[in-house]
Amino acid sequence: MTLGLILIIIGIVLIIVEASEPGFFIAIPGGVMITLGVIAVAFPEILISIWTPLILAAVVIPLMFLSMKMYQRISPPTIPTTTMSTSLVGEIGKVLAPVEPDDIIGKIKIKNQIWSATAESHIPAGKKAQVIEARGVHVVVREIEDNIKEDKK
Repeated sequence: MTLGLILIIIGIVLIIVEASEPGFFIAIPGGVMITLGVIAVAFPEILISIWTPLILAAVVIPLMFLSMKMYQRISPPTIPTTTMSTSLVGEIGKVLAPVEPDDIIGKIKIKNQIWSATAESHIPAGKKAQVIEARGVHVVVREIEDNIKEDKK
């Protein structure tokens, strides 16, 4: 009976952790532990017998498929969104870390993404800059005047 209660408690803790950190996929083992704990409380001798592997398979497999279907309904698969640096040419962003010539230590935030940046001249943090060229994983920017409005796309 003690083993059953321990399994139930661990299962409940795992489900609570899953509820606070969704996507960790520990609700499946949590559900299995709760189910096995209930079986152990109701029939204590059955989990320590020759039937244990069959009981585990009979509980784990259906719960696994049920949990997978539940996750698919909650969060259907979607095509991941990606941004290619070449699609950023012409975009305007805010400089987060000073941009320096011939160095990619500068950072610019464009459409909620942060990119490494370089420029022909120093651009201090807080200024607006426009992407004029994309080079692999970083962009080349130029400072723009504050009176130029940022495109709302």
